[in-house]
Amino acid sequence: MTAGMKHIVVYLLCTVATQSFCCADVTKLSTEDQKPLKDSSRFHEVHSTGDLPPAIVAFCAGRDGRLAEPGQKWNATDVITDPNLPGKRLIWAAVGGEYYVVHYERGGIAHSFHILVAKLTKGDVKPKVVWRGVGGPLKDYAAFVIALRNGKLDDRLGYAH
Repeated sequence: MTAGMKHIVVYLLCTVATQSFCCADVTKLSTEDQKPLKDSSRFHEVHSTGDLPPAIVAFCAGRDGRLAEPGQKWNATDVITDPNLPGKRLIWAAVGGEYYVVHYERGGIAHSFHILVAKLTKGDVKPKVVWRGVGGPLKDYAAFVIALRNGKLDDRLGYAH
């Protein structure tokens, strides 16, 4: 086996090992909240921060209070190319009754994909964070439900959001 082949084998083994570490059970999301989230027929996707209550967006926005729209420019790395651009970007969100699920990405030295689940009960002004985790990127709400069922989301640590 050549040295180049040995490197490829090592890289493949590292990739497989890393992926096995990325799977984790969702430990902090109650069964009571998981049940309605797994019923995707209750949810409809939105693809603009303007389709979400400002208080929900505020849970995901960066220090500057902004969250880039899907497809818009943003600072995806720790090298700030434009200080006027947000450091986080919406991928998609889903609304189902009082539940809001927001999938967004955060730039920096470790580009990460976050999921926020919040509840805004009718008549309440302030939403409640139900759960936060990392995982993805997730293509859509259906992918979120699959990841939730299969333990592909991680909520073990207090991730910076």
